[in-house]
Amino acid sequence: MGAVAPHLTLNSAAGQVDVPHREGRPVLLVFFQEAGTPTCTTQVASVVQEEETIAELGAVAICVSTDPLEQQRAFAASLGTTRIVLASDPDGSAARAYGVYDEVARRARRAAFVVSGQGTVLLALPWYNPLNSDQLAQLFLQLGLGDGAEDTNDG
Repeated sequence: MGAVAPHLTLNSAAGQVDVPHREGRPVLLVFFQEAGTPTCTTQVASVVQEEETIAELGAVAICVSTDPLEQQRAFAASLGTTRIVLASDPDGSAARAYGVYDEVARRARRAAFVVSGQGTVLLALPWYNPLNSDQLAQLFLQLGLGDGAEDTNDG
């Protein structure tokens, strides 16, 4: 952690998006394998379910796969989200920049990163499991959820 985040400019249904964010907002950057498949739907839906919390933290979520932009638009519509950005990385260059491109499958692995508004990688989960609640909690802690709050974890 603490490394400078690779700069990305990606196309999305909302237009071009940048990582680090051009307005200096923290970014939850999530790579997924394929739009509309069961596990990837679970993965992206877990982010969509937290879109209000992400906005309250002043962050932006960008979910990326190698799927074409039209497929990302349809996937976003099926999830009912307009706040979470689904971006297209058709050549895998963004996934390669973050070290999560699977050359054999020719797509990104499931991975998640938190990038600060200043462009520093605060958390890297290069083997993200969308069913692992501890990993999801780590992402939100790095985005600022729980700052100044009491730890109520008994474990």
